[in-house]
Amino acid sequence: MEEHLNQAAERFWEAVPTVWDRVRDNLRGTATSQFNITVEQFRILRHIRHGNATVGQLATARQISRSAVSQSVELLVKKGYVCRQERIEDRRYVRLELTNKGTGLLNTAYSENRKWIMSRLSTLTPDETDHMLQGLELMKKAFL
Repeated sequence: MEEHLNQAAERFWEAVPTVWDRVRDNLRGTATSQFNITVEQFRILRHIRHGNATVGQLATARQISRSAVSQSVELLVKKGYVCRQERIEDRRYVRLELTNKGTGLLNTAYSENRKWIMSRLSTLTPDETDHMLQGLELMKKAFL
C-alpha cells in the first residue's frame, strides 16, 4: 500500500506543477499580450478582484514593497483598469477598485484561458476525459 501511495505522490509531482505552470503562463500571456500590461500588473488586478483593496493589503499579499505596488497601481489607474476611492472621513484610507475596463480585462483573460484549456483537453478521447474527471474528483476529495 505504501509503495502505491508513493507512486501516486510521484505522479502528482510530475503532473500538477507542470500543468498548473502552463495554465498560469497561458493566462498571463493572454493578459500581457492582449492588454499590454505586465505580469505584476495582472497579478495586482487579480488580487484587487479577490478583495485586497488597499496598497498595504496588496503589498502584503504580493510580498513586495508598498512603493512597488503603488507604481503598478498608478499605471493601472492611468490605463483605466483601476480607480481609487477615498473615504470622506479618513482621506488616508484609499480603496482600490476595478473599473469596468479592468473587470473586462480579467473576464476576457479567464475566458480565453478556458478556451485554451478546452482545446488542450479536446485531444483526449471521451473515455480519457471521463477518467480524468474521475481522477480530479478523487484528488479534490483527498485534498479538501
